[in-house]
Amino acid sequence: MVALSTMASQMLAAAAGARGPATAALVDRLEELARAADLDYLNREIPSSLDSVHDGVARIARIVRAMKELAHPGPREASAIDLPRALQNALDVTAAAYRYVADVETDFAPTPPVVCFGSDLNQVFLNLIVNAAHAMEDKRGARGTLGVRTRVDGDCVEIAISDTGAGIPEQLRDRIFDAFFTTKEVGRGTGQGLAISRTIVVDRHGGTLTFASEVGVGTTFYVRIPIAGPRPQSRLAA
Repeated sequence: MVALSTMASQMLAAAAGARGPATAALVDRLEELARAADLDYLNREIPSSLDSVHDGVARIARIVRAMKELAHPGPREASAIDLPRALQNALDVTAAAYRYVADVETDFAPTPPVVCFGSDLNQVFLNLIVNAAHAMEDKRGARGTLGVRTRVDGDCVEIAISDTGAGIPEQLRDRIFDAFFTTKEVGRGTGQGLAISRTIVVDRHGGTLTFASEVGVGTTFYVRIPIAGPRPQSRLAA
């Protein structure tokens, strides 16, 4: 692509080669417009702006794709899912919650397809990521770090979702999985997210949902589920 400043120079040179008072006036006007337009600045900024537009469109496309995948009801029976992809979809969809308060660090270990109720687990991931974002937003100050990691441990896979928020006070830790318990202001939380998440992980998949927290440092939630599918007893409870 020819630089705008180069194009302007070529136009001015061509005009200067012509004769007559009208041409001279045109040259003066072109020079005035070139100075006013700051063509060198535009030449630098337009490509950058186009790149930003392209990145924005790509980000919107990722979010739309992720929303379509997360919204898919999925089969009634447990089926194999790509766990890292499911987690990345959850991050894409919830980006508005953490974009201005935290940077994201992911570490997805090589993981075989996980047999589970995918749409239910997606709800768990969304709840935990949004909670982490809110915890860092409430802490304020420097940008936080949202960590999403996976690891294989025997016949199970563990998903760790961490934040660098204010941490959970000791006196509240026994209650955070209780239905309708919340420390958020009215309109921001219903107090059902963690209760529903625990039901999905423990009762529906035969897994565990635990956490570790340090006041002033942050919190990590650990989702642990069988790779080969929900435990037989959880199927009976489903």
